[in-house]
Amino acid sequence: MSYAPSPKNTGLPREVVQWLQNLDLSRYPKNVRRDFSNGYLVAEIFAHYYPKEFLVYSYDKGTSFSAKQENWSQIKQKLNLHLLNEVIHGTIHCKQGAAELLVQEIYTLLTNRSVRSLQSPKPDFTDRQYQEQLPSLARSTASQAIKNNLKITEIMAETDISANQRKTADIVHRHMAFKAAEKALNPGEFLLLGCYSASSSLCLSYGNTSQTH
Repeated sequence: MSYAPSPKNTGLPREVVQWLQNLDLSRYPKNVRRDFSNGYLVAEIFAHYYPKEFLVYSYDKGTSFSAKQENWSQIKQKLNLHLLNEVIHGTIHCKQGAAELLVQEIYTLLTNRSVRSLQSPKPDFTDRQYQEQLPSLARSTASQAIKNNLKITEIMAETDISANQRKTADIVHRHMAFKAAEKALNPGEFLLLGCYSASSSLCLSYGNTSQTH
């Protein structure tokens, strides 16, 4: 079985991509965030090194939340896996950058090779970096920020309503703090946006008035 994916497309370093190719997995992860979230490919990778401990047929290929929970529960019970809980949590819930970091950690764990791009600081699986790359007009609103950073599976997994409310409040707080910092750094840009919004409102108001005459 041969694959020809580019590291640029997978979000993984070249050496990790080549390693995955050599494992002859049942399918190549074209979308790393989606394809690793249910844990099945993770079990396949470990089965390549520990076939007696990881019996692939006992894992579910499904994408339902219950399948994810069952697969990851089995994986975490096997051996003594030194994987960060935050990384596993982020992978399950398709958080930005989590699955990529997870695969790199597994690569390092199983091959004893370091990955140059593997960073040690506490992981940040929000969409902050992506938002920073966008022009101001294209950035998320507060409601979109909640949708981007609090997945439906996280809400399903957390039965405590107040805990989900706190998560939502934290996301809104980060969003407002980011907007405030951005406005302080680029006051002129926000002035132009305000003028644009005002002129648009005037045009709309004028158009509605014209239609009444």
